[in-house]
Amino acid sequence: MSEYLFLFRGGDFHLAKLSPDSLQQHMQKWVLWMSGLAEQGKFVSAQPLAKTGKQINGDKKIVTDGPFIEGKEMVGGYLICKADTYDGAIEIAKGCPILEFEDGNVEVRLLQDMNM
Repeated sequence: MSEYLFLFRGGDFHLAKLSPDSLQQHMQKWVLWMSGLAEQGKFVSAQPLAKTGKQINGDKKIVTDGPFIEGKEMVGGYLICKADTYDGAIEIAKGCPILEFEDGNVEVRLLQDMNM
């Protein structure tokens, strides 16, 4: 099995408008989705990301605040899972609760093996 990185974007606008009960229900969907992956032996790790950060740029290593991009483009979190194929990883990603929102997005990337 290979490992795949899911990058989650969007949904923040919709989350901010949810009532506390609706937000709790939405977060429970994340818990169920990830625990289902864990039960199948496909879950590796996951974390939400803070809204602020720093960027280091170029050969002069200039540090700036960031990211300063549109909310729907900002990575809000990640998940690493195991799947037999890219198509298998895509099927797993289709179950992600962020896709309940019109601007929800999951980018699926294969983690390359660095064994030398």
